[in-house]
Amino acid sequence: MTRLQRLFRIAWVFCRYRLDTFLPLAELPAPLKVFFLLAPWHLFPQPKLDRGDRLRLAFEELGPVFVKFGQILSTRRDLLPDDMAESLKHLQDRVPPFPSAQARAIIEASLGKPVTELFAEFEADPMASASVAQVHAATLPTGQQVVVKVLRPGIEKVIHQDLALMYLMAGLLEKYWSEGKRLHPVEVVADYDATIHDELDLQREAANASQLRRNFDNSSLIYIPFIDWDYTRRQVLVMERIRGIPIADVAALRAAGVDLKVLAEKGVEIFFTQVFRDSFFHADMHPGNIFVDASNPADPKYIAIDFGIVGTLAPDDQSYLARNLLAFFRRDYRQVAQLHIQSGWVPPDTRVNEFEAAIRTVCEPIFERPLKDISFGHFLLRLFQTARRFNMEVQPQLVLLQKTLLNVEGLGRQLYPELDLWSTAQPFLESWMRKRIGPSGLLKSLQSHLPAWLEQSPEMPQLVHDALVQLRSSHPTAQSNQATLELLNEARASSDRRWRRGLLALILVAGTWLGTTGDLPTLAAAVPAWGWAALAAAGWLIIRGGRH
Repeated sequence: MTRLQRLFRIAWVFCRYRLDTFLPLAELPAPLKVFFLLAPWHLFPQPKLDRGDRLRLAFEELGPVFVKFGQILSTRRDLLPDDMAESLKHLQDRVPPFPSAQARAIIEASLGKPVTELFAEFEADPMASASVAQVHAATLPTGQQVVVKVLRPGIEKVIHQDLALMYLMAGLLEKYWSEGKRLHPVEVVADYDATIHDELDLQREAANASQLRRNFDNSSLIYIPFIDWDYTRRQVLVMERIRGIPIADVAALRAAGVDLKVLAEKGVEIFFTQVFRDSFFHADMHPGNIFVDASNPADPKYIAIDFGIVGTLAPDDQSYLARNLLAFFRRDYRQVAQLHIQSGWVPPDTRVNEFEAAIRTVCEPIFERPLKDISFGHFLLRLFQTARRFNMEVQPQLVLLQKTLLNVEGLGRQLYPELDLWSTAQPFLESWMRKRIGPSGLLKSLQSHLPAWLEQSPEMPQLVHDALVQLRSSHPTAQSNQATLELLNEARASSDRRWRRGLLALILVAGTWLGTTGDLPTLAAAVPAWGWAALAAAGWLIIRGGRH
């Protein structure tokens, strides 16, 4: 199917399910209003289905990209009427399955043996069927109960066509829409492209699961099933079968006596732990992927599955995000404005006072209110409108994080509407910031960077010598001589700054440690031998450098 055929297919589905009835025709400009009133879909009779079912069936027919969009919408009860959200919930794990014979063929081709030899038992009917893969229950020859995840046949081709259309539309938006350059639609599509292709490699998903399992080993917050690597390939994944109550089944959770307030608060803690402690977060936390271990109702534990989409943040983005959130929680809108300017998220010539006032107008109404009274979707819309006024650029690296935060809010809203998202998150962020900039954080940073500084320092004389030889042999001009000398001076200054920062960090750590504990032997034991050698070398080099 070509790109044009796919476009016609989308238009056909739009007409077949009469999705035009969802559009706010009264709010459209006159030319568009006339177009929609005269469009050919009026020739189609309106299906005798609920509007939610029409939308769900259209997404299912259009394939995985649209199904995932529907999954996100299903958690947003504040953006959709209840009947539509209930219908879209079925996209989580009830997408029509593909024949089990195809699943068996893919398993046998991937693992090189008949299913009857690989498994003691294999259930032909799938347990669940989602947009990209479906899952079958099985039992290994050892007696271990597992689930077998199998990619949908031909899914790569469908996704490639949809992405090609998305790139086309994003390119047109960026070229012809006045807001296009600021919103970076092509970069956003590229980010989603990488994400969805990662989801098509089940070995990558297995690696993600293993990493998350290590991160939360023996945790009381969440359980991650183990992966059986002997049975895992690109198109097939085998992992431990878990038992739990689906997070969306609130009635079953109540019947089991689960403390929903504790469960909701743990969900927020899991999100912030993944983002700030690990910088590695499950980015597809819709209700179909989350279960609850209710064996201890007073202290319930999450169980996560489906690790095809994970997100990470660079240290700079992580730090700026934490500082921004803390400033929001403390209602320090001036610091929020300044951080946005420092990070480059808004132009450097932005007037801080005006930006601060605009942020205050958006944020002030949402504080000190329970989650049930806060529409985070509407809040983001207001924030987007404010950003548009100040030419704030979309940050593609934060798109997954925003999606995950919306999923977390949707889960919290279903579990415990009284949850105060802000007061739950603030202590965690404050603790994380103290660890990052306190003595333990400084010592950890010193231990991490000192070996590199020691390794680079002996190279400086050779670098200077090579630069001088190149300068002499290249018939330099006065201008190039000056440029080279400036580079050499900058290299030396940069080296000096690195050493002084390292020495200062170690002195600060030592001073803080001694000031709080007075325990010199403990400090000596905490810093490795190479750290003290580096301190001595740094001091000697700095003193020696100061004499020249």
